[in-house]
Amino acid sequence: MHEKCGVVGVSLEDRDAARPLYYSLYALQHRGQESAGIVTHDGFQQHSHVEMGLVGDAFQQGDLEDLNGSQGIGHVRYPTAGSVNASCAQPFSVSFKSGSLGLSHNGNLVNADEVGDQLADLGHAFTSDGDTEVIAHDLARNLLEEDLVRAVKRTMSRIHGSYSLTIMHDDTVLGVRDPEGNRPLCIGELEDGYVLASESAAIDTLDGELIRDVRPGELVVLHADGTGYDTYQLVQPENTAHCFFEHVYFARPDSVIDDELVYEVRRDLGRALWDESGIDSDVVMPVPDSGRAFASGYAEAANEDDDADGVEFAEGLMKNRYVGRTFIMPTQDERERAVRLKLNPIKSTVEGKTVTLIDDSIVRGTTSNQLVQLLYDAGAEEVHVRIGAPPIVAPCYMGIDMASREELIAADQSVADIRDEIGADSLAYLSIDSVAGALSKSKADLCLGCVTGEYPYDIDGEAKDREVDRPAIGTAASADD
Repeated sequence: MHEKCGVVGVSLEDRDAARPLYYSLYALQHRGQESAGIVTHDGFQQHSHVEMGLVGDAFQQGDLEDLNGSQGIGHVRYPTAGSVNASCAQPFSVSFKSGSLGLSHNGNLVNADEVGDQLADLGHAFTSDGDTEVIAHDLARNLLEEDLVRAVKRTMSRIHGSYSLTIMHDDTVLGVRDPEGNRPLCIGELEDGYVLASESAAIDTLDGELIRDVRPGELVVLHADGTGYDTYQLVQPENTAHCFFEHVYFARPDSVIDDELVYEVRRDLGRALWDESGIDSDVVMPVPDSGRAFASGYAEAANEDDDADGVEFAEGLMKNRYVGRTFIMPTQDERERAVRLKLNPIKSTVEGKTVTLIDDSIVRGTTSNQLVQLLYDAGAEEVHVRIGAPPIVAPCYMGIDMASREELIAADQSVADIRDEIGADSLAYLSIDSVAGALSKSKADLCLGCVTGEYPYDIDGEAKDREVDRPAIGTAASADD
């Protein structure tokens, strides 16, 4: 699985924003590796540099020197909507009668085609097939008739789906989080300005101080002189739809999202996994890297349990960090071989022992099958698999590149069937209730579509978990006073 993007925006008092944005994108590189870009404004004109590839490949020293201005936004992209080419790379920039506009988007719109078709009928010409350009054109059109706040509110009333946005209108940087708060966004204070970012780890990289999360449905406008910010609660949601997979897998463990340190949430999920389905074994080991915190919490809970014999926590699988992502392998046989290239068992930790292997999720099952076999080949007597999330039974439409139902191993198989397919002695997943408990949230405030098949948005052909309808597109929506 791959997350769609990372966004950042800064407004500083009297120094160029390009280098802080560049460092922030490095901190968010895990959220997208296909393209990277920065747009700045020097008070007179907009400057842009957007390239395909990793941050370190997309920018050279001279590129940063050309990005003048104390305000700017940045983006790293992994595509889930739109093509994999430069036309969909971000930030997306447009110039129009009321000035210049740059926009970075994390998420995915459900009704992008409907809004885009209407804008095309009104004369807008699109250069990409991505949903970000639809948002940019809609906002630009609204800015011709409204002030900044009302223009954003009007656009929010027309688009339906998940989005965290950093936007630059001339030299004003702003951040918007969708009414359900599906994708993360936070605000931080620097010594000489303010920053908006997908994760607090980017704020830490700039030696900043996390202030708080941007609230669902909230607009944050950074002052152009870097001295403060204004906030506007444009939509007040009855319930949110936070993506629980941010805590399970996507976010950096050192980030704070929705007031929870991701690392500690993962440890709590591991502890809950022991409480629900713990099994005595000689050693507990994680699938690196995302399984590490789960395994730590699981082992700690096991060793605190008076009814258990105690268990050793060990790093029994070593990761080769110089091997590319397995999904680029052209054949299934090569994808399976790539698992052996990326992970190698430590035989002395495994041989002759019963092993509990902890991972964050099982998607297709191919990797899990290979890992179980690796441990048996290394001499494990038993291999028990524990997963720190519920079974993934349905695709994600909100900005995560997840397999289709046909590819999801849990879509039409029982836990016992999956256990047999991956070759484990036992298999157990964490319950939805335990996930909600670890996140200190009601299930009604989480997006659980991938594990229930019911979604918090109006998606064609899919069930809904709440009363929600997408906006009727046909006549221009107007924002309330």
